[in-house]
Amino acid sequence: MIQFLHNQELRTERNLDPNLTVLNYLRTVLNKTGTKEGCASGDCGACTVVLAEPNNSRKQLRYTSINACLTFISALHGKQLITVEDLQENNILHSTQQAMANCHGSQCGFCTPGFVMSLFSLQKNQEKYDKSKTIEALSGNLCRCTGYRPIYDAAEKACNQKATDQFDTLETTTLKQLNAIPTMSKLGFRTEDHQCFSPSNSDELAECYLNNPDARLLAGGTDLALEVTQFHRALPTLIYLGNVADMKNMDVFDNRLEIGSARSLTDCYSALADDYPDFGELLHRFASLQIRNQGTLGGNIANASPIGDAPPLLIALGATLQLRRGNDRRRISIEDYFLDYKKTVRQSSEFIEKIIIPKHTATLFKAYKVSKRLDDDISAVCLGINLTLHNNRIMDARIAFGGMAGIPKRASHCEQVLTGQEFQESVFELACNALEQDFTPLSDFRASKEYRLLIGQNLLRKYYLETHAQRINKVENVYSQTRVTAHA
Repeated sequence: MIQFLHNQELRTERNLDPNLTVLNYLRTVLNKTGTKEGCASGDCGACTVVLAEPNNSRKQLRYTSINACLTFISALHGKQLITVEDLQENNILHSTQQAMANCHGSQCGFCTPGFVMSLFSLQKNQEKYDKSKTIEALSGNLCRCTGYRPIYDAAEKACNQKATDQFDTLETTTLKQLNAIPTMSKLGFRTEDHQCFSPSNSDELAECYLNNPDARLLAGGTDLALEVTQFHRALPTLIYLGNVADMKNMDVFDNRLEIGSARSLTDCYSALADDYPDFGELLHRFASLQIRNQGTLGGNIANASPIGDAPPLLIALGATLQLRRGNDRRRISIEDYFLDYKKTVRQSSEFIEKIIIPKHTATLFKAYKVSKRLDDDISAVCLGINLTLHNNRIMDARIAFGGMAGIPKRASHCEQVLTGQEFQESVFELACNALEQDFTPLSDFRASKEYRLLIGQNLLRKYYLETHAQRINKVENVYSQTRVTAHA
């Protein structure tokens, strides 16, 4: 059984197929057709809806935009589902809807409901208009008719002139209703053919997975759901991780960061960006905000995609994984997790419990992603590079690429050329040549093998030029400050 609010209506569902997406639930069960299906893969944003749930203190609502086409119905438990039909009140348009109308932000109208819902979430999470936040909020919504200028105008109007709406007025009532919904039973819900378990902690998950070794683990579902929406395959047994509270923890220590594998990419952002700004910048380009709100760091690793954005960076940082099977735990270096294309060292009923990322304050870490478009796109090549220097000599080098092989992989020959050498351009040119020994890339519709190799080499050159310039500027700034102090 699952319980949630659809707008202000409490719904209790007992006989839903666990493979049912929120989009199809809206359109086929509730007959709410304002939410559209454009791509069924999380790329266009036409299906965007908003989930509201109590924040950590459970005293306020947190509003999150998601792709309904990739979200299974299990994710609704204990939350409020808000769709474009729910925004108007007494036949008066919501301020986000009115702004879209006033600014002429719609033509064919097919994508408009998704844009409106992204604007609604943006408005709820912003005190005033911020262009960069608006671009981020709308990066997962595609429009082919209107163009984005009037939509950005609508966002500015909606954020700067927002008024109290029904969701603000009813927030206390909504919180009371949501907090009264009991935790979903670990037995979840089922039909005759399909079942979804819902453990509430990692101990229950470990036991459930041992008893159901053929089950598929469902976290955000942004990749797994494609098997249903794109390949039309049934998933007979699912184990939903969205209620496993301890696997959403994030603990910061002096020397490391420990992130539960079920924590969303959005919620990982601040901690990763504080220690590694380049990691934060790459997360801004990781798919779209809707995907980051649902997708998890553990899921991005576990699916073993050769073009996943996080693994090359985590390999370069020397991250480790804590794997668990039953009561047995083991830790391995993340680079040892990947064996071959879509093959890993994970044993039957074993899952990633947490990711441990060291803090290296003295290293020079950078991340690069090359793709056909800036936002909401898959990498052709992704690079994480992390060097430790002492007196201008490279003492340690960790360089990992995605998109260059069947797995995310370190460039071992390239690292050997750099290690022990002076930090200078000629050494990096030798490292570029060594890259040919590390990888024989494949050609596909994203990039040719020649392009990938050349881009990989050019990214190494880019790293040297950027880092060299930063180090010079740092020295000059210290020198300038010293002179000012001396004159004073």
